[in-house]
Amino acid sequence: MKKIFQILTDSFRMARKDLLEFFRDRMQLVFFIIMPIFMMIMTGFIFPTENSLKNIPLGIANQDTGQMSATMTEVLTEMRTSNGDNIFSVKTFADDGALKDAIKAQKINGGVFISSDFSQAIQENQQASVTIIPDQSNPQISQILTQVLQQVIARTSTSVAQTKVDEMIKLTAIANPQLAQVNAAVIIQPIQSTIDNLIPGKPNYFQFVAPGIMAMIVMMSVMTGLATSVSREREAGTLDGLLIAPVSRLSIILGKAFSQTARGMIQGMIVLLLAIVLFGVHVYGSWLIMIVLLFLGVFAFMGIGILVSALASAQESAMTIMMTFQFPMMFLSGVFFPIQQMPQVMQYVSKVIPLTYEATALRKVIVLGAGFSSVWIEVLILFVFGAVMLAIAVPTFRRAVTR
Repeated sequence: MKKIFQILTDSFRMARKDLLEFFRDRMQLVFFIIMPIFMMIMTGFIFPTENSLKNIPLGIANQDTGQMSATMTEVLTEMRTSNGDNIFSVKTFADDGALKDAIKAQKINGGVFISSDFSQAIQENQQASVTIIPDQSNPQISQILTQVLQQVIARTSTSVAQTKVDEMIKLTAIANPQLAQVNAAVIIQPIQSTIDNLIPGKPNYFQFVAPGIMAMIVMMSVMTGLATSVSREREAGTLDGLLIAPVSRLSIILGKAFSQTARGMIQGMIVLLLAIVLFGVHVYGSWLIMIVLLFLGVFAFMGIGILVSALASAQESAMTIMMTFQFPMMFLSGVFFPIQQMPQVMQYVSKVIPLTYEATALRKVIVLGAGFSSVWIEVLILFVFGAVMLAIAVPTFRRAVTR
């Protein structure tokens, strides 16, 4: 017991030394704070959200003179976001050829062509057609624009159908009065859907990505911090002084780990604070579970950082090895894009990446308000992964520093 107490005491002294050195380096401290701020602002304002998709240049070539086409044009012109901004910035063109030329010149992001026989076809009970011309050079905007236009056309079509069915019911009700009780809307749309959200409010992309960024920042802080800290001391010659000091090798490892844990948690909290203040992210689950998950993430990535610090003899090589580990984890763990949208092979790869389980667990707690019963599998995987990596990394580090 006395030996364990001495190891822990020496470890906390080692952690205090590292943290004092860190906080005295003003340049490093500034970038330590700026990095998560930059990451959050870049992600929040660059990636498209409902509020950022506004004033999309849209061309309309309406060759019809009827009321229905005029109504559809007015609807597209007046469509607004939840903030009151126009969704489309509408420009008028003579025909579909002019629309295509404008898209090629990147003056508009898509076009709608209404032919001259549009209203006549509706009046004669024929199927009218509206042509959507997307900008295929921008798949993301093109997909969103096409979906919105199809919804507008579908609503207009339903309204026309309901009007026609109402007229038919009135005509046939003279011979069969029972038909007067029939609702045209039920005939046109016999099934309707309702949405029952698990949490209040509208989901957005940043609500999805914020937990993943928290997990990623913690991963980068712990792994990179541990590897570069040991490599820096090895290059400066101070590691030799620590090795001849009356402290155990385990105390050195734990001390480094404790200091990087503190730094990782601080950066994780900075990310969460920015997400709440700047982008309105809500933590619907337990704060205690969320903090435990962050600590567990630190524990899971700690072994990789220690292992790299043992293998790398210089800071440059340590950073190179770290980047080799981190980049696949960043893009294959579902931090920025849902794993379900990846190719099947990449989905299998994501299942062996610990960041996948850290991001998933945080997302369940923060976004869906899940409890421990919903994240225990991720907790178990992270704990087992961290324990296995530490079991490999600690002996490797001991052998490496005593060469």
